Amino acid sequence: MALTIDETPARPGEWGFRPQDVTTEETPPAFVWRPQVHAASYDIQCARVADFSKIEYEARGVRYTAHRPAEVFALGQWYWRFRFADREGRVSNWSSGRGFAIAQGAKALPLPKRGELIGRIPKSHPRLFVRPEQLDDLRARAQGDLKPIYDDLVATCEDILTDVPPTEEPPLYPEGTVWLSEAWREIWWGNRMYTIRVLNSAATLAFTRLLGGQNHYGEKAKELLLACAQWDPLGATGYRYNDEAGMPYNYYFSRTYSFVNDLLREEERELCREVMRVQGREMCDHLATEMQYLWHPYGSHAGRAWHFLGEIGIAFLDEIPEAEEWVWFAMNVFAAVYPAWCDEDGGWHQGLQYWASYVQRFTWWADIMHAAMGIDAYRKPYFARAGDLPMYFQPPGTRGGGVGDLTTTRTSDQNCDLMSTLAAQARNPYWQWYVEAHPKAAKAESADERLNAVGAGQSRYIDFVRGALPKVVAKAPVDLPTSKCFRGTGLAVMNTDLTDGANNVAVIFKSSPLGSQSHGFDAQNSFSLFAFGERLLIHTGQRDIHGSDHHKNWMHHTKSTNCITVNNESQLRNHAAATGEILAFRTSAAFDYVAGEAAPAYSGKLKKFTRQILFAKPDVVVICDTVVANEASIFQYHLHAETEMAVDGQTIKIATGNAGCVVSLLHPADLKISQTDQFNPPPRDRIQLAEYHLTAETTAPQKEAMVIAILRPHKADDAPKGKPALQGGGLVTVPLPRGGELTVWTDEPLRAERRDQNGVVRF
Repeated sequence: MALTIDETPARPGEWGFRPQDVTTEETPPAFVWRPQVHAASYDIQCARVADFSKIEYEARGVRYTAHRPAEVFALGQWYWRFRFADREGRVSNWSSGRGFAIAQGAKALPLPKRGELIGRIPKSHPRLFVRPEQLDDLRARAQGDLKPIYDDLVATCEDILTDVPPTEEPPLYPEGTVWLSEAWREIWWGNRMYTIRVLNSAATLAFTRLLGGQNHYGEKAKELLLACAQWDPLGATGYRYNDEAGMPYNYYFSRTYSFVNDLLREEERELCREVMRVQGREMCDHLATEMQYLWHPYGSHAGRAWHFLGEIGIAFLDEIPEAEEWVWFAMNVFAAVYPAWCDEDGGWHQGLQYWASYVQRFTWWADIMHAAMGIDAYRKPYFARAGDLPMYFQPPGTRGGGVGDLTTTRTSDQNCDLMSTLAAQARNPYWQWYVEAHPKAAKAESADERLNAVGAGQSRYIDFVRGALPKVVAKAPVDLPTSKCFRGTGLAVMNTDLTDGANNVAVIFKSSPLGSQSHGFDAQNSFSLFAFGERLLIHTGQRDIHGSDHHKNWMHHTKSTNCITVNNESQLRNHAAATGEILAFRTSAAFDYVAGEAAPAYSGKLKKFTRQILFAKPDVVVICDTVVANEASIFQYHLHAETEMAVDGQTIKIATGNAGCVVSLLHPADLKISQTDQFNPPPRDRIQLAEYHLTAETTAPQKEAMVIAILRPHKADDAPKGKPALQGGGLVTVPLPRGGELTVWTDEPLRAERRDQNGVVRF
């Protein structure tokens, strides 16, 4: 039977055939294709002509379904195709040819061939973060310019020795434990923190001893490592049993092993190898075989597990037979599909909290790749722009991060540790300014604070290594546009002031081609409004535990966001197919504009849901929604705030701290408005949360509706005067706070004219 290529287009949640009909900023690009049944290996060909009459590049015997060449491709048009062979040596036909172009100025990002890449890794230890030949210089600097960081490391080690973490094996879930229950959560997360404390303490002791020669630090690190090596690798800290405990077990264990390797006897090394052989196999089987991560890279936890597998591989190279394969797999993930949640503009689908969590961990791997193999992660276009996300979403002094899980209480200063790393590695002066715009109160940490930091996963030995990087001179972002669209992740943020959250007015909008999957579950075409340091119109709820009733049935439901439901029904919830698209984005000093289409997210209920937002900066936000349903429906327009909203007809007033907003629902004129402070379903009792939810509902079933809302954010003591008005033909007029008038024509796209003391400005 002939072998036939399966070229079924990517389904939701799949990476897709790449590159295809794009101009890429990377040379060469990474080629990715659908896994083929019965395939044992693949061949790839690239040509400058569509008929492949002259082959410019060829790779044979590729084992994974991804490949980045080891040579740079020239500027211009290219085509690629692939075929596969089975275990009997039979070969399929060639796939269709797919076109792509290399952009002018594309970054050179070849991936060295396997043998060369693996050959760069040191044969002796340490291999993670530092190389053996770097130690003498680092030891000298520990007594020189890096002495303050070194002294902090020593103080931390002394604290660890004073309060040595316990090493008894963590508990399993008792029989009958209900998954996601509070009892389950206590063990699930408790075992993670327990594991981090003991093995991160060991790694800290071991690294500090490399710098300062304190052998008693090394002996204690060895003692802790070998105690943890007695734990069942398939038990409480096994990757499959509890990956939140298993992942930190694996990477902190590997670091300690590499840092303290010279103190271990051969039988002790073998014990460590046996443990990590089991752990590594579990991770690799899950990621490479079962998940086929190179084709399905949207798994959340898997998005960090792959580079932790790479850490194990480097630490145990030439000691565990499969270790080389683990490194090569990790490098293919990095080269071809990581990060899956981003776009080349610097966006992150899951929002700021998960951006910080996942990118922070990735920076460890970036440091390790660079030290062990000479690979610079920050040449990737995404990492050259990664710090733009917090800079635009959370200007200094901002509370609340807009979209994604766990962002509601996030403050801008929480971004600084990661931003400092990104600024130093990417040499970005704006990101360094962001860090310096958040002055930290200088204070001596107590022993408890240092131990808590170690137990929470702060790895101060990494701070020491990064302290050796050249300093970056800060530059304020006053010459940058204040607003930005991250189109590939469907996020747009429209600001008035990037330098001061207390003076900023911001509108955040989401309409994402990545859907509402994973931690970026917010509804498509939803928005939020921030002003003068306050959260005015917000996404609501608070995760009590991932996957709880409240999390799934409130936060994942469209009703929890500033968006529209149809017959009280949500968009597809937490689903890759619940897609949106940013249709247009424009920014200027006077006006910002974004338009999004979200009908596909409603799973057949709608033919059209186009939301247009015009921001006449800084005073007026005009939102015009056009909704077309497949059958006559009732539409609900949802608004949410931290405080109770005052309702007067179809005028809604919001007052939160130092700011307020007047919302005028101009059309339709007969909306039925209700408000509640109840969640349905509510979070668990330990979560104390007060938020208010307003619903403006159409009164009769209809197939089409247009909703026009005018938002006028203001400082608490400067409420706007006058009222917006809807004139004939969809013309809207809005009085401006300092005199003059805004006129908006509510067609597609919106048009506007602003007349004030500065004259006439048209959009």
